[in-house]
Amino acid sequence: MTAKLKIDFVSDVACPWCAVGLASLERALERLAGVVEVELHFQPFQLNPQMGPEGQDIVEHLSQKYGSTPEQQAANWKALRQRAAAVGFEFREEGRGRTWNTFDCHRLLHWAGEQGQAPQRALKLALLQAYFTRGENPCAHDVLVAAAEAAGLDTQRARAILASDEYTPQVRERQRFYTQAGISAVPSVIINDQHLVQGGQPPEVFERALRQIAAQAA
Repeated sequence: MTAKLKIDFVSDVACPWCAVGLASLERALERLAGVVEVELHFQPFQLNPQMGPEGQDIVEHLSQKYGSTPEQQAANWKALRQRAAAVGFEFREEGRGRTWNTFDCHRLLHWAGEQGQAPQRALKLALLQAYFTRGENPCAHDVLVAAAEAAGLDTQRARAILASDEYTPQVRERQRFYTQAGISAVPSVIINDQHLVQGGQPPEVFERALRQIAAQAA
């Protein structure tokens, strides 16, 4: 019997481990075909909610935030690229360049979620690829509209949303909800509103957790 599970994937478009975690989760779900049926929703989290529209050089930003050196960051990026490649996601060799405020990404993702799980997932993937694979600015409206088009969404509607404050209250509410629930690091994968798996885990970790939860649900 197939177990039905709800997954809330709390993440940020500017988070490299979120890209790794999502790819890992999807590899796990491929292995669990016929075992679990998943209702997947992407929920908003911002690593740098106070970031200005001009963004910041990523080396400078990480040095200020974590005290890491450029050499340490380069080594971390190399390790991340290898982890991502192992689960089928491509990171640029030369790194991210700049980091940005991703609030508009989350507004579009909320709208996409109203259209269905498939469009929201497609938009999430398009945004991650725009930033991590091609090094584009995910808060630039043209980049966001192109991602919406790649996801099969209405580009005129996407432009209208971006030109307004539409979905701002809904995204803020969701951000508060997960912060108040204790989520302070991403990715955070919440299964059936009660089980939490954090970090860019390997597919095997997600598969094992989902099998266990599916067995309990059955």
